[in-house]
Amino acid sequence: MNLANIVSKWAGLDGGRTALIDIPGDRRVSFSELEDRVNRLAGALLQQGLEKGDRVAVLSRNSIEYFEIYFACARAGLVAQPLNWRLAPAELARIVQDGEPRILISQQDFQAEAAELQTLLAAELPTLQYLDYGAGSNSGYEKLLAAGLADPPAESATVGNDDPVLILYTGGTTGLSKGALHSHKSLYTGMINQTVAERIVPSDVYMLTGQMFHIPVALAMNYMAHGCPVVLMNFEAREALQIIQQEKVSAFLGITTMLNWMMAVEDFADFDLSSLRNIQYGGGPMPETVVRAALQAFPCTLIQGYGQTEGMTMTFLSQEDHAAAVAGQNTQRLNSCGREGFVTRVRVVDANGADVPKDGLTPGEIVVQSEANMQGYWRQPELTAQTLRDGWMWTGDVATWDEEGYVFIVDRAKDMIISGGENIYSTQVEAAIHQHPGVLECAVIGVPDDEWGEAVKAVVVMKPGQQASAEEIINTARQHLASYQKPRSVDFADSLPKAPTGKILKRDLREPYWQKQGRKV
Repeated sequence: MNLANIVSKWAGLDGGRTALIDIPGDRRVSFSELEDRVNRLAGALLQQGLEKGDRVAVLSRNSIEYFEIYFACARAGLVAQPLNWRLAPAELARIVQDGEPRILISQQDFQAEAAELQTLLAAELPTLQYLDYGAGSNSGYEKLLAAGLADPPAESATVGNDDPVLILYTGGTTGLSKGALHSHKSLYTGMINQTVAERIVPSDVYMLTGQMFHIPVALAMNYMAHGCPVVLMNFEAREALQIIQQEKVSAFLGITTMLNWMMAVEDFADFDLSSLRNIQYGGGPMPETVVRAALQAFPCTLIQGYGQTEGMTMTFLSQEDHAAAVAGQNTQRLNSCGREGFVTRVRVVDANGADVPKDGLTPGEIVVQSEANMQGYWRQPELTAQTLRDGWMWTGDVATWDEEGYVFIVDRAKDMIISGGENIYSTQVEAAIHQHPGVLECAVIGVPDDEWGEAVKAVVVMKPGQQASAEEIINTARQHLASYQKPRSVDFADSLPKAPTGKILKRDLREPYWQKQGRKV
């Protein structure tokens, strides 16, 4: 079981079949062409002295080369370390230093960022090799690839199954990114869940709307495993509609923001979307009104998937659940994230690991047992031990469940905000706001937003005698964060609610906003 077998299998069965359609790059490659380049890159990386388990970092938007790197690392026994290009350089440097890659490959668009990383990491990673690709690059990537051989490297025969293949960085309780380490087996197992839930057929055409440094890239790989072409884009609503029409796209993963923007395109009704078979949505809460609107606007079924970087997709709200709800049956299930996936066991438990009652009222933590779960957090054994216990992964998400096993998330134990499909960690935003000299205390929470799912709100207490406007607070945060992480609104207060221990009670701050929607916090 090796992820790169996805390419070699279809190169052998139907080599001329289209594997990837790169819309930004205006390129198409077949499975045979992709197989040749994957083999050459895998061999060339090993010729550079890389050994099994070494990391290869990638800083790029969606591209054919990104998939080549993923599959070449899989074939060579290396570990891909994709980087979130939206992060500030200092955080990127910390993540690169944490992974200690031997090579960093960047798209030409990020030439300046790569140069800054080289400066920031000169002392910590003096031997790190930098390559780039794309128009205007130094063609280091292509030169490396050209040095490889067309046959798979001999080392590939012993790579797969439990060997690590991918580190995906996500935030933690401290707000600092941590790397979830996945193996060939864990990703393949997660793909089985997706195959059953999405009901994939060989005639599908999949559109990858998210960025490849996120776990949904495995959903795209899964379609390739079925011999289906994957269309690459960098999301823009009108272009997405054009691509669906042009490429006869049948499936994609959307989030609240994407679906809202697509439905808001002025001439939406003029696009031929008849090829669509199914849309999976996730990445955070989607208001019931948006679910109903999407079912009316798009000529296909909907499913919801709840997952994490650490475990791929864990629960699904099925096509039939959606159809029944809009027909007036069990309408409350549209507020659920569904039931456990095909190869996953999901429970809701108390602090001692005992199941809470299936009464739809008693909260507990979601725990997951699945071979799709990560192997652990990269170089964080203590955190891994806290998260993976006796074969179960503790998600940190608080939920209730009913007698039929439907799970309803009611809180996020780690105060994570999911806005527009992006994970935002309140501690990071709070630290940025505290850069304003007049701020005494602040708490960052997620509030309901019809477009983004959740929006970032800051509640700020100023120092005695100090004043600031909401715009000043937002601008201060913007200087230290990626654009999507900054607060969208600011409230000022004389004090913040606290427990006897002094901990800020964010639940009390969130409650008025979520109660307006009839949702518990």
